[in-house]
Amino acid sequence: MSRKKIVAAAQMGPVNRATSRAEAVSRMCDLMRQAASRGAALIVFPELALTTFFPRWALKHPEETGRYFETEMPSPEVAPLFATARSSGIGFYLGYAEATPEGRYFNTSILVDDTGDIVGKYRKIHLPGHAEPEPWRPFQHLEKAYFEKGDLGFPVYETMETRIGMCLCNDRRWPETWRMLGLDRAELVLLGYNTPAHYPPAPEHDHLQYFHNALSLQAGAYQNGVWVVATAKAGREDGCDLIGGSMIVAPTGEIAAQATTLGDELVMAEIDPDRCGEIRRNIFDFAKHRQPDEYKRLSEAGP
Repeated sequence: MSRKKIVAAAQMGPVNRATSRAEAVSRMCDLMRQAASRGAALIVFPELALTTFFPRWALKHPEETGRYFETEMPSPEVAPLFATARSSGIGFYLGYAEATPEGRYFNTSILVDDTGDIVGKYRKIHLPGHAEPEPWRPFQHLEKAYFEKGDLGFPVYETMETRIGMCLCNDRRWPETWRMLGLDRAELVLLGYNTPAHYPPAPEHDHLQYFHNALSLQAGAYQNGVWVVATAKAGREDGCDLIGGSMIVAPTGEIAAQATTLGDELVMAEIDPDRCGEIRRNIFDFAKHRQPDEYKRLSEAGP
Protein backbone atom coordinates (compact mmCIF):
# COMPACT_ATOMS: atom_id res chain seq x y z
CA MET A 1 0.00 0.00 0.00
CA SER A 2 1.30 3.43 -0.94
CA ARG A 3 2.43 5.70 1.89
CA LYS A 4 2.60 8.80 -0.27
CA LYS A 5 1.25 11.95 1.35
CA ILE A 6 1.24 15.69 0.84
CA VAL A 7 3.11 17.70 3.46
CA ALA A 8 3.31 21.45 4.01
CA ALA A 9 5.82 23.89 5.46
CA ALA A 10 3.79 26.75 6.97
CA GLN A 11 6.23 29.65 6.77
CA MET A 12 5.17 32.57 8.95
CA GLY A 13 5.96 36.23 8.61
CA PRO A 14 6.89 38.23 11.71
CA VAL A 15 5.26 37.52 15.06
CA ASN A 16 6.12 40.71 16.91
CA ARG A 17 6.07 41.45 20.64
CA ALA A 18 2.75 43.22 20.12
CA THR A 19 1.25 40.18 18.35
CA SER A 20 -1.09 38.26 20.65
CA ARG A 21 -1.08 34.48 20.79
CA ALA A 22 -4.68 34.57 19.58
CA GLU A 23 -3.59 36.44 16.44
CA ALA A 24 -0.65 34.09 15.81
CA VAL A 25 -2.84 31.02 16.33
CA SER A 26 -5.50 32.46 14.01
CA ARG A 27 -2.90 32.86 11.25
CA MET A 28 -1.72 29.31 11.85
CA CYS A 29 -5.26 27.96 11.70
CA ASP A 30 -5.78 29.75 8.38
CA LEU A 31 -2.62 28.13 6.98
CA MET A 32 -3.71 24.76 8.34
CA ARG A 33 -7.14 24.97 6.72
CA GLN A 34 -5.61 26.02 3.41
CA ALA A 35 -3.15 23.13 3.54
CA ALA A 36 -5.88 20.62 4.40
CA SER A 37 -8.05 21.91 1.56
CA ARG A 38 -5.15 21.18 -0.80
CA GLY A 39 -4.80 17.63 0.48
CA ALA A 40 -2.01 17.98 3.06
CA ALA A 41 -1.78 15.29 5.74
CA LEU A 42 0.84 17.11 7.84
CA ILE A 43 1.84 20.75 8.33
CA VAL A 44 5.01 22.11 9.96
CA PHE A 45 5.12 25.45 11.81
CA PRO A 46 8.29 27.36 12.81
CA GLU A 47 10.39 27.35 15.96
CA LEU A 48 8.88 29.56 18.71
CA ALA A 49 5.88 30.00 16.43
CA LEU A 50 3.54 31.47 19.07
CA THR A 51 5.70 34.47 20.03
CA THR A 52 8.45 36.73 18.87
CA PHE A 53 11.99 35.34 19.10
CA PHE A 54 12.50 36.74 22.60
CA PRO A 55 16.14 35.59 23.12
CA ARG A 56 17.14 38.62 21.05
CA TRP A 57 16.67 40.72 24.20
CA ALA A 58 18.42 40.73 27.58
CA LEU A 59 15.44 40.18 29.89
CA LYS A 60 15.14 39.14 33.50
CA HIS A 61 14.53 35.41 33.49
CA PRO A 62 11.93 34.24 34.36
CA GLU A 63 10.30 37.46 35.60
CA GLU A 64 10.18 39.13 32.16
CA THR A 65 10.40 36.06 29.94
CA GLY A 66 7.58 34.15 31.65
CA ARG A 67 4.91 35.47 29.28
CA TYR A 68 6.68 33.86 26.34
CA PHE A 69 6.58 30.34 27.80
CA GLU A 70 3.78 27.78 27.65
CA THR A 71 2.98 26.08 30.96
CA GLU A 72 0.47 23.70 29.37
CA MET A 73 -0.09 22.38 25.87
CA PRO A 74 -2.55 23.04 24.56
CA SER A 75 -3.36 26.14 26.56
CA PRO A 76 -6.76 27.77 26.04
CA GLU A 77 -5.11 30.18 23.57
CA VAL A 78 -3.54 27.37 21.55
CA ALA A 79 -6.52 24.99 21.75
CA PRO A 80 -8.07 26.32 18.48
CA LEU A 81 -5.05 24.98 16.60
CA PHE A 82 -5.69 21.48 17.96
CA ALA A 83 -9.40 21.80 17.21
CA THR A 84 -8.68 22.85 13.63
CA ALA A 85 -6.33 19.89 13.22
CA ARG A 86 -9.03 17.49 14.42
CA SER A 87 -11.74 18.96 12.23
CA SER A 88 -9.43 19.07 9.21
CA GLY A 89 -7.88 15.64 9.79
CA ILE A 90 -4.32 16.98 9.55
CA GLY A 91 -1.27 16.43 11.75
CA PHE A 92 1.15 19.20 12.73
CA TYR A 93 4.54 20.12 14.22
CA LEU A 94 4.71 23.14 16.52
CA GLY A 95 7.70 24.90 18.04
CA TYR A 96 7.26 26.80 21.32
CA ALA A 97 8.96 27.79 24.59
CA GLU A 98 8.12 25.23 27.29
CA ALA A 99 8.05 25.83 31.06
CA THR A 100 7.69 22.58 32.99
CA PRO A 101 5.88 22.19 36.34
CA GLU A 102 9.31 21.68 37.93
CA GLY A 103 10.46 25.12 36.78
CA ARG A 104 12.62 23.97 33.86
CA TYR A 105 12.71 25.81 30.52
CA PHE A 106 13.18 24.32 27.07
CA ASN A 107 13.01 25.29 23.40
CA THR A 108 10.55 22.58 22.42
CA SER A 109 8.64 21.11 19.50
CA ILE A 110 5.74 18.68 19.53
CA LEU A 111 4.28 16.34 16.96
CA VAL A 112 0.48 16.13 16.87
CA ASP A 113 -1.28 13.46 14.82
CA ASP A 114 -4.32 13.86 12.60
CA THR A 115 -6.69 13.21 15.52
CA GLY A 116 -5.28 16.15 17.51
CA ASP A 117 -3.30 14.02 19.99
CA ILE A 118 0.29 14.86 20.97
CA VAL A 119 2.33 11.85 19.91
CA GLY A 120 5.90 13.17 20.19
CA LYS A 121 8.09 15.79 21.82
CA TYR A 122 11.60 17.10 21.19
CA ARG A 123 13.68 19.58 23.21
CA LYS A 124 16.42 21.51 21.40
CA ILE A 125 19.90 20.15 22.07
CA HIS A 126 22.26 22.43 20.11
CA LEU A 127 21.52 25.78 21.77
CA PRO A 128 23.36 28.57 19.94
CA GLY A 129 24.33 32.03 21.12
CA HIS A 130 25.55 33.05 24.55
CA ALA A 131 24.55 32.94 28.23
CA GLU A 132 25.41 36.52 29.24
CA PRO A 133 24.41 39.77 27.52
CA GLU A 134 26.96 41.09 25.03
CA PRO A 135 26.35 44.83 24.64
CA TRP A 136 28.33 45.12 21.39
CA ARG A 137 25.72 43.07 19.52
CA PRO A 138 22.93 44.89 17.63
CA PHE A 139 20.62 42.20 19.05
CA GLN A 140 21.20 39.41 21.55
CA HIS A 141 21.05 35.64 21.08
CA LEU A 142 20.49 34.47 24.65
CA GLU A 143 19.18 30.95 24.12
CA LYS A 144 21.83 29.63 26.49
CA ALA A 145 20.46 31.96 29.17
CA TYR A 146 16.77 31.15 28.78
CA PHE A 147 16.75 27.46 27.88
CA GLU A 148 18.28 24.26 29.18
CA LYS A 149 19.85 21.78 26.79
CA GLY A 150 17.20 19.29 25.71
CA ASP A 151 16.98 16.09 27.74
CA LEU A 152 14.97 13.83 25.42
CA GLY A 153 17.66 12.89 22.90
CA PHE A 154 16.64 12.52 19.26
CA PRO A 155 13.53 10.32 19.38
CA VAL A 156 11.80 8.96 16.28
CA TYR A 157 8.05 8.38 16.37
CA GLU A 158 6.05 5.88 14.33
CA THR A 159 2.88 7.78 13.41
CA MET A 160 0.80 8.63 10.37
CA GLU A 161 2.36 5.61 8.59
CA THR A 162 5.80 7.24 8.78
CA ARG A 163 8.84 7.23 11.07
CA ILE A 164 9.14 10.90 12.04
CA GLY A 165 11.96 12.71 13.84
CA MET A 166 12.26 16.34 14.93
CA CYS A 167 14.88 18.97 15.53
CA LEU A 168 15.03 22.77 15.89
CA CYS A 169 16.92 25.51 14.08
CA ASN A 170 20.63 25.27 15.00
CA ASP A 171 20.33 21.48 15.30
CA ARG A 172 20.17 21.33 11.49
CA ARG A 173 23.75 22.59 11.19
CA TRP A 174 25.17 19.65 13.16
CA PRO A 175 25.67 16.40 11.21
CA GLU A 176 25.31 14.43 14.44
CA THR A 177 21.64 15.44 14.61
CA TRP A 178 20.92 13.90 11.23
CA ARG A 179 22.99 10.79 11.85
CA MET A 180 21.24 10.05 15.15
CA LEU A 181 17.87 10.31 13.42
CA GLY A 182 19.11 8.30 10.45
CA LEU A 183 20.43 5.53 12.68
CA ASP A 184 16.96 5.26 14.20
CA ARG A 185 15.54 4.87 10.68
CA ALA A 186 13.67 8.16 10.52
CA GLU A 187 11.99 8.68 7.16
CA LEU A 188 10.85 12.26 7.67
CA VAL A 189 12.53 15.00 9.72
CA LEU A 190 10.55 18.08 10.73
CA LEU A 191 12.17 21.28 11.93
CA GLY A 192 11.37 24.92 12.52
CA TYR A 193 13.86 27.78 12.61
CA ASN A 194 14.39 31.50 13.27
CA THR A 195 17.57 32.57 11.47
CA PRO A 196 18.70 36.22 11.35
CA ALA A 197 19.91 37.58 8.03
CA HIS A 198 22.76 39.25 9.93
CA TYR A 199 25.22 37.20 12.00
CA PRO A 200 27.07 39.68 14.26
CA PRO A 201 30.11 37.50 15.17
CA ALA A 202 30.95 36.95 11.48
CA PRO A 203 29.15 39.53 9.29
CA GLU A 204 31.28 38.46 6.34
CA HIS A 205 29.05 35.37 6.23
CA ASP A 206 25.77 37.28 6.00
CA HIS A 207 25.49 36.68 2.26
CA LEU A 208 25.72 32.92 2.93
CA GLN A 209 22.76 32.62 5.31
CA TYR A 210 20.38 31.17 2.71
CA PHE A 211 23.12 28.98 1.24
CA HIS A 212 24.12 27.52 4.60
CA ASN A 213 20.49 26.83 5.45
CA ALA A 214 19.94 24.89 2.23
CA LEU A 215 23.35 23.19 2.47
CA SER A 216 22.59 21.83 5.95
CA LEU A 217 19.15 20.57 4.97
CA GLN A 218 20.20 19.00 1.67
CA ALA A 219 23.30 17.32 3.12
CA GLY A 220 21.36 15.98 6.11
CA ALA A 221 18.64 14.59 3.85
CA TYR A 222 21.02 12.95 1.37
CA GLN A 223 23.56 11.51 3.80
CA ASN A 224 20.82 9.87 5.88
CA GLY A 225 18.16 9.11 3.28
CA VAL A 226 15.37 11.18 4.84
CA TRP A 227 12.70 13.60 3.70
CA VAL A 228 12.92 17.04 5.36
CA VAL A 229 10.29 19.70 5.97
CA ALA A 230 11.98 22.88 7.25
CA THR A 231 9.91 25.93 8.15
CA ALA A 232 11.07 29.48 8.88
CA LYS A 233 9.75 32.45 10.75
CA ALA A 234 10.64 35.14 8.21
CA GLY A 235 10.70 38.87 7.55
CA ARG A 236 11.40 41.87 9.78
CA GLU A 237 10.39 40.83 13.30
CA ASP A 238 10.77 43.52 15.96
CA GLY A 239 13.52 45.20 13.94
CA CYS A 240 15.46 41.99 13.20
CA ASP A 241 15.48 40.58 9.67
CA LEU A 242 14.88 36.81 9.54
CA ILE A 243 15.57 34.70 6.48
CA GLY A 244 12.83 32.66 4.87
CA GLY A 245 13.81 29.84 2.57
CA SER A 246 11.39 27.28 4.00
CA MET A 247 11.72 24.11 1.97
CA ILE A 248 10.93 20.46 1.50
CA VAL A 249 13.91 18.27 0.61
CA ALA A 250 13.90 14.76 -0.84
CA PRO A 251 16.15 11.91 0.39
CA THR A 252 18.28 12.49 -2.71
CA GLY A 253 19.10 15.99 -1.42
CA GLU A 254 16.99 17.65 -4.11
CA ILE A 255 14.74 20.56 -3.16
CA ALA A 256 11.16 19.50 -3.88
CA ALA A 257 9.56 22.85 -3.01
CA GLN A 258 10.72 26.19 -1.60
CA ALA A 259 9.25 29.47 -0.31
CA THR A 260 9.39 32.55 -2.51
CA THR A 261 8.35 35.22 0.03
CA LEU A 262 9.15 36.47 3.54
CA GLY A 263 5.57 36.21 4.77
CA ASP A 264 2.92 33.66 5.64
CA GLU A 265 3.23 31.09 2.85
CA LEU A 266 2.49 27.42 2.28
CA VAL A 267 5.23 25.30 0.71
CA MET A 268 3.82 21.93 -0.31
CA ALA A 269 4.99 18.72 -1.92
CA GLU A 270 4.03 15.07 -2.16
CA ILE A 271 6.47 12.81 -0.35
CA ASP A 272 6.91 9.05 -0.49
CA PRO A 273 8.62 7.59 2.62
CA ASP A 274 9.48 4.46 0.63
CA ARG A 275 11.91 6.53 -1.45
CA CYS A 276 14.26 6.62 1.57
CA GLY A 277 15.31 3.13 0.48
CA GLU A 278 16.85 4.53 -2.70
CA ILE A 279 19.63 5.98 -0.55
CA ARG A 280 19.74 3.42 2.27
CA ARG A 281 20.08 0.39 0.00
CA ASN A 282 22.94 1.94 -1.92
CA ILE A 283 25.77 4.36 -1.13
CA PHE A 284 24.51 5.04 2.42
CA ASP A 285 23.74 1.48 3.41
CA PHE A 286 24.77 1.88 7.06
CA ALA A 287 25.05 -1.85 7.80
CA LYS A 288 27.40 -2.46 4.89
CA HIS A 289 29.51 0.67 4.75
CA ARG A 290 29.66 2.51 8.11
CA GLN A 291 32.79 1.97 10.21
CA PRO A 292 31.69 2.95 13.74
CA ASP A 293 34.88 1.62 15.33
CA GLU A 294 36.74 4.42 13.53
CA TYR A 295 34.43 7.18 14.78
CA LYS A 296 35.02 6.97 18.53
CA ARG A 297 36.33 10.54 18.76
CA LEU A 298 32.89 11.77 17.72
CA SER A 299 31.62 11.23 21.25
CA GLU A 300 34.60 12.85 22.96
CA ALA A 301 34.52 16.42 24.23
CA GLY A 302 36.75 19.05 22.70
CA PRO A 303 38.07 19.67 19.19
